[in-house]
Amino acid sequence: MNPNQGRALVLLAEGAEEMEATISVDVLRRASVEVVLAGIDGVSPVRCSRGVRIVPDVALADVTGSFDVVVLPGGKGGADRLAASPEVGVLLRAQAEAGRLVAAICAAPIALAAHGVFAGRRMTCHPSVREIVARHGKHEGDAVVIDGSLVTSQGPGTTFLFALTLVEMLCGVTTRDEIRAPMMLFS
Repeated sequence: MNPNQGRALVLLAEGAEEMEATISVDVLRRASVEVVLAGIDGVSPVRCSRGVRIVPDVALADVTGSFDVVVLPGGKGGADRLAASPEVGVLLRAQAEAGRLVAAICAAPIALAAHGVFAGRRMTCHPSVREIVARHGKHEGDAVVIDGSLVTSQGPGTTFLFALTLVEMLCGVTTRDEIRAPMMLFS
């Protein structure tokens, strides 16, 4: 594998689904992607949807540089906070305008709707937010949906596929396969 195969910014908000955050970070780092875990409210530990506390690497307000992908974990509480954050809106619009990847899983696609990005694009989400997402984009029922620079997925059970899809897009099929095998994922 190459020493560095891109940069990823994973946003962390109170109420985030911890599986989606940690699996995404872990899988991307296994592929030698530089991952920055940014707390949207600072660097204090973030209480996730199941009570797990995760410490961000940096506050979103202190993030610098560009990223090949911005990842939005779901969890309804976290997704609501991503949707309500003006800073997240600025980041998503800049990422979309630059044609760089945005990846949202579970309930997080509601943030796309709230911030007016990727309207009319094909996307998927958790069934609990399907109506909101379907009003904003073209909802599809696949585990992972790719539409240009937008990648969406359904929820905790699809997180490995979601993260491996990002690895493939950033690093290629060979790297995806190299990191997938030792994880012993069922087919």
